Amino acid sequence: MQEGQQEDLTEKVVFINRSAKVVKGGRRFNFSALVVVGDKRGSVGVGLGKAGEVADAIRKGGELARSQMVGVSLKDATIPHEVFSHYCGAKVLLRPASPGTGIIAGKTVRAVLESAGVKDALTKSLGSKNAANVVKATLQGLLSLRLRETIYAGRGLEIKKAAPPMPPAAIPAVSAVSPASTGASATSDVEPI
Repeated sequence: MQEGQQEDLTEKVVFINRSAKVVKGGRRFNFSALVVVGDKRGSVGVGLGKAGEVADAIRKGGELARSQMVGVSLKDATIPHEVFSHYCGAKVLLRPASPGTGIIAGKTVRAVLESAGVKDALTKSLGSKNAANVVKATLQGLLSLRLRETIYAGRGLEIKKAAPPMPPAAIPAVSAVSPASTGASATSDVEPI
């Protein structure tokens, strides 16, 4: 990745975990930080950094995420099609949405989608709430997305352009001759007694 692209990357800390090791003098703490990095134009990466200090863990996670960035297929501001993916116990459903909907998601899935550049999507996280597994399931779902052009090119087919819809032909109005329109009433034919 070029230096120019490094500057416009967004970095989001999804989850910070503290673990403790009991030693003779007390407890020794370690921190792990789950970081999502993206350029909001279809590239996103995830990293888990571990260190004795929170700031170091976040820095390591960001570096790891930058080195593991991958490209995802996007269709305008949403995803091309619905996808359901799972990673270990976490299951994530991603659905495309119409423009202006926004990202309907929890904070973990939202971090990945926003970093990738998705602006409109409907999501549901099922199963485990483990942040690391939810992030990986979301990323796996984004990687499994394919555009129609890519699928057709792989099959050696051409996308047929649909003809513009023709306006309906003008149908001449057939007026049914009713007794009311001729001026005579339906009961005038019968002579009163």
